[in-house]
Amino acid sequence: MKPDKKFFEKIYARYNDREYAFSDPISLVYDYKRPENLEIAAFTASSLAYGNVKQILKSLSLVFRAMNGSPRSFIEKTPDRVISRTFLNFKHRFTTGAELSIFLLNVKKALKKHGSLQDLFLKHYGEREKDLSGSIYGFINEFNSLACAPTLTPCPEKKSSFKRFNLFLRWMVRKDSIDLGVWEKVSPSKLIIPLDTHMHAVSKELGITARNDTSMRTALEITDFFRRINPEDPVKYDFSLTRTGILRNFGNKS
Repeated sequence: MKPDKKFFEKIYARYNDREYAFSDPISLVYDYKRPENLEIAAFTASSLAYGNVKQILKSLSLVFRAMNGSPRSFIEKTPDRVISRTFLNFKHRFTTGAELSIFLLNVKKALKKHGSLQDLFLKHYGEREKDLSGSIYGFINEFNSLACAPTLTPCPEKKSSFKRFNLFLRWMVRKDSIDLGVWEKVSPSKLIIPLDTHMHAVSKELGITARNDTSMRTALEITDFFRRINPEDPVKYDFSLTRTGILRNFGNKS
């Protein structure tokens, strides 16, 4: 028998707390207060959020230090060649400095054309859609139109679950003690579970899915389960449900 809402609310009450944010890339995004900096910092942090969490935090610290307190100002005012030179020696697992520069130059192009990442997303946002899958594909295809940075923003043709972009959307759209909630024109009810290995393992253990792949189809199946429990906020339990596995990597047995 699958758990009910009471079960998930108990876990949410236990773990959805800033006390545990140190174990998540969003902890470095909290340093920014202005929405125009928050969305860029969050997009960068979520895009690099793969691999060991400690290494993710180390890599992000290097990137944000180079941005000198204002990601928006750095991207808009720094010449393209200087951005490329700044991250020439950067390396995070499979992501090179050259690929990170492509990603940041794509952000620059989006800001110049649309004014913000939110406005680019809203261009593709379908209010009548059940979920954001179509909006995500539209955003990513346009964002990658200059050049693709596949380890950071994979192409929709790869059948990815867009785990990291869904994580970014969770941060930007939801609002509680963990999530930022600065994109107020997108409904939390349409969010999709960021399907990482921890959420996939938990979902299989709880009988939410029997699927072995981490495709968009699996992410939508898991999201549909949570949407039945909490129609207005189906990804509410994502952070809390994944804490146990992640905290174990920090030697924390909470």
